[in-house]
Amino acid sequence: MLRQPLEKGVVNISRVRQTVTYPSSFILIAATNPCPCGYYGSNERYCICSPQQIHAYQQKASGPLLDRLDFFLTLKSVGIHSQSMGERSEKIRIRTTKAREIQRVRYHNQFLNGNAPAQLIQEACTLTEKQSNYLKTLCYDQKWSNRTQLKIMRVARTIADLASSEGVEQEHLEEAIIWKKQTVNQETIIG
Repeated sequence: MLRQPLEKGVVNISRVRQTVTYPSSFILIAATNPCPCGYYGSNERYCICSPQQIHAYQQKASGPLLDRLDFFLTLKSVGIHSQSMGERSEKIRIRTTKAREIQRVRYHNQFLNGNAPAQLIQEACTLTEKQSNYLKTLCYDQKWSNRTQLKIMRVARTIADLASSEGVEQEHLEEAIIWKKQTVNQETIIG
């Protein structure tokens, strides 16, 4: 049900006598527990699920849907009194606003990296021949789809924009690949 809105940016509703199309532009943020009891991988409580239960639970999310998500995060519980040492929201907002402005200029106010057509993303990434061959070989070896390769390029271009980099450097490509490998290698699926 989500494939068409995610890919085409529209929703078609068909009834007996008519079909109506509505625009649909959104950011999908999904969450799931790592297992039926919710404690697989926890340092605080013991998971009571068998490996078969965990596997069956995680397989409920379809491959085609997961292939359309840009990246995944595995979240660990933190104590209520823990102090975050991460970057402050104000700094993140400034950097994000600047990156979005870079993208608006690049795509003439028509797109952002997340929804730009594949051809524009490929042009915007300006991968070197070495980077391009590396990405193609890696995707082939990992049996990743063309859609996944394009998503890696989108994420790498966004990482470069956040760093105010004119081109996609090897470090930006590597970071995007790390995000994808975390998705593939982790046993828990949280999107």
